[in-house]
Amino acid sequence: MSQEIKIDGIAIAPDVLTTIVVRSLADIEGVASVGNNDLAANLVSMFSSKTSSPSLPAVEATVEDDALHIVVRLTVFFGYPFKKLAEAVRVAVSKAIDAQVGIAVCAVDVCIDNLVFPKE
Repeated sequence: MSQEIKIDGIAIAPDVLTTIVVRSLADIEGVASVGNNDLAANLVSMFSSKTSSPSLPAVEATVEDDALHIVVRLTVFFGYPFKKLAEAVRVAVSKAIDAQVGIAVCAVDVCIDNLVFPKE
């Protein structure tokens, strides 16, 4: 998502959407990080042999029928059921974007890119 998103007479920078999404997920249990930030990269390298892909943006958005379609890439903690976690992410992201931007969200795709295992 390198270009701004234009919808309903406004343009939104990708970093603005990313900030809204990251803040909306701060209190969701099971989410280690959004995208590939330093904390997630360190946790992943400490607790697994897999590393995050730095080439994919943490948050992507496209416009579909005057609404936003959001893709969120996550690192999650082991032990949290993916389906329940993804639903909590969808609700939080939709509410945050609606409250801050005032634009409907038609879909939130949750991509779990990494899994962090607790140290035993």
